[in-house]
Amino acid sequence: MIVSFIIGLILGYILKKVLKVLIIVALVAIVAAYFGFLGLSFDKLKDAVAQYGPEVAQYAAILIGALPLGLGFLVGFLLGFVFA
Repeated sequence: MIVSFIIGLILGYILKKVLKVLIIVALVAIVAAYFGFLGLSFDKLKDAVAQYGPEVAQYAAILIGALPLGLGFLVGFLLGFVFA
């Protein structure tokens, strides 16, 4: 249980840091698209989410189900995400 807790803690911490960077990148892309420097197609984005969304959810379920004592992973992930 402690190993899955530590893995969850580390992944939660990393995810929070990555999300901060991705939010900044998304804001820069939106501003660039607004001023015409970058062309964003929301139709292509919707198609990609529709195509790959179910696969991502399936792999996430397999990952959490395959980890021994997934509760320790979940608790560690939440603590790592919240307190990072």
